[in-house]
Amino acid sequence: MKEYYRLKETIVTIQADERSYIEAAKAEIICQRMELERYISFDPFFRTSLEPYGIKGEAPLIIRRMTEAATTMGIGPMSAVAGTISAFAVEAMVDAGATFAIVDNGGDIAIINDRPVVMGIYAGESSLKNLGFTLKERDIITGICTSSGTVGPSISFGMADAAVVFSDNVPLADSAATALGNATAVGRDAVEASFDVVKDASGIKGAIVIQGDYLGLWGEVPPLTRVNVDYDCITKG
Repeated sequence: MKEYYRLKETIVTIQADERSYIEAAKAEIICQRMELERYISFDPFFRTSLEPYGIKGEAPLIIRRMTEAATTMGIGPMSAVAGTISAFAVEAMVDAGATFAIVDNGGDIAIINDRPVVMGIYAGESSLKNLGFTLKERDIITGICTSSGTVGPSISFGMADAAVVFSDNVPLADSAATALGNATAVGRDAVEASFDVVKDASGIKGAIVIQGDYLGLWGEVPPLTRVNVDYDCITKG
């Protein structure tokens, strides 16, 4: 079953086999949003910094996870917010007994899957359409996070139509996707050069960049295939 859920800026699609798992995810999202907002009220610059940021005082786990991931990539902590919330939600679902759970937070996905899952890559106006991959079954939570300079409202300083990162550390996947998107300029050489920002980051398994007519792959990436990318299935506000 699937549910679209919105809490302020957090807009997610939650998938699981049982309603109780979806409710566990929603309860965790509420809890973690409260922790995040409480910290930001104490330290508002945490929300606006575009550079690595030092934690002030005792910080909740969501703040520490976001800060660690973003510092690894050399950017601001809010670059990891969507993936971190997705991760917490899926962790809560697993604690409730789920072996299949997906939380898609605007393209920043945390997943644990006891069966193969087909995922499409939405790359806006790029000519490379209806591309995707099959994620094989895994018994650990995986992060598949996407950033774009041409699609969606998130801040990006690059021109990637889609910058996708795979990691077992979901917050890191989110920050790395942002950094990868920031580093992507226009053209084939620019796509190839963009991977320099993720190559030396421990914990990142692989990455995909789509920019215009160009497609680049780095590291461990599931084989790409043709899929039907349904725009109505995309989690968006």
